[in-house]
Amino acid sequence: MTSSRLPGKILKEINGKTLLEYHVERLKATGFDIIIATTTNSTDDCVCEFAKKQKIKFYRGSESNVLRRFYEAAKENKLDIIVRVTSDCPLIDPHLIRNNVEKYIQFNNENMYLSNGIERTFSRGFDFEIFSFQSLEDAFFNAKEESDLEHVTPFIWKNKSGKIQFYYVKQIENNSNLRITVDTTEDFELIKKLIEEFNADKLAYNEIESILKNNPNLIAINAHVEQKKV
Repeated sequence: MTSSRLPGKILKEINGKTLLEYHVERLKATGFDIIIATTTNSTDDCVCEFAKKQKIKFYRGSESNVLRRFYEAAKENKLDIIVRVTSDCPLIDPHLIRNNVEKYIQFNNENMYLSNGIERTFSRGFDFEIFSFQSLEDAFFNAKEESDLEHVTPFIWKNKSGKIQFYYVKQIENNSNLRITVDTTEDFELIKKLIEEFNADKLAYNEIESILKNNPNLIAINAHVEQKKV
């Protein structure tokens, strides 16, 4: 709720539903448990109320040390595999996530880190990371730099432990220039048009990407927005 560029963005509404609701509805289609890892700030009380109404698990922890918050949420819920997604991606693709969790399980390697967000070919907004509880615990006990604590996974994907093996999920076409995440007013305007005019909340990632590529005027709405650096 305390986003620096667009405060309260996850509760902004499109067609009477909040961005968080769109996000969670799509994640439910994975069939996996959802845990909202939010903060102890009173401003996030509304997020917890939302979770209760949706019958979704939630955990409240530090605002600044997000790594600790994730670790404690995972430990409390006895997770062995974690899929990390962020709530500024309301059109995240559940089938893309599910297919890659199945792939991750086949690797049977607790040192594996699998993601589509490091060597990027997918639009920003379909990002996910999959890693083991052991990798998260190793980061929790050994990460010291502020950026590692604030952003959860840099300790893992920078391979500071020296143990991590990588699998980067890519598609043939490089659509990394497309932006389908919400961090600014312009981002929200694009998502609003995609949902209201194209029913994007019912579409797969590749269908949404096709809409943008066929409508340059949509891409132009937030093409100038720069992603905040980790």
